[in-house]
Amino acid sequence: MTKALVGIVMGSDSDLPVMKGAADMLSHFGIAHETVISSAHRVPEKTAQYARTAEERGLEVIIAGAGMAAHLPGVLAAFTTLPVIGVPLQSSVLAGTDALYAIVQMPPGIPVATMAINGAKNAGIFAAQILSVKYPEIREKLKEYRTKLAEEVTGKAEKLEKLGIEGYLAEKY
Repeated sequence: MTKALVGIVMGSDSDLPVMKGAADMLSHFGIAHETVISSAHRVPEKTAQYARTAEERGLEVIIAGAGMAAHLPGVLAAFTTLPVIGVPLQSSVLAGTDALYAIVQMPPGIPVATMAINGAKNAGIFAAQILSVKYPEIREKLKEYRTKLAEEVTGKAEKLEKLGIEGYLAEKY
C-alpha cells in the first residue's frame, strides 16, 4: 500500500457519510489517505498523539470534520505544523453554524483552513491543491478535473439553449 499523504479525522462514525466526500475526491486524484475516528473530547490523548506523529508517519495534510463545538480541527492544529483543513458538520439544532464558527474563529498563530458546512468534497480538493505544489502529477489531475467541470457546464448551457427551460427541466426530471 502507498504511504498515506492525507489523514482524514472525525470525532464519530456518524460523521463518516459526509467525510466520505473527502476520501472520494482524494481517491479520484490518486492520493493515498487514511481515515480515523478520534474525538478531541472523548479521547484527547489519542487525538494529540495522532497529530504529534502525523508528519513522521508521512502525512502532509490533515482534514478534520467536526460538528457542534467542533474542537477537533483546532486541537489537531495545535499539535502539528501540517496544514489542517476543517470541515464543519451539520450535526446540531444550529444546522452546523456552531461548528462553522468554532472552526473558522481560530486564534492567531494556529490557523485551520475552513470549508463550508458539510464541505468535505472541497476539503479533499483543497488538500489535493496543497499537495500539487510538491507533486506535479496531482497538479495535472487537478487541471484535468477543472477542464471536465468546465465542459460539463458548457454542455448544460448548450442543452438549455437548445431545449429551453421547460424542455430542459422535463428531460432532467
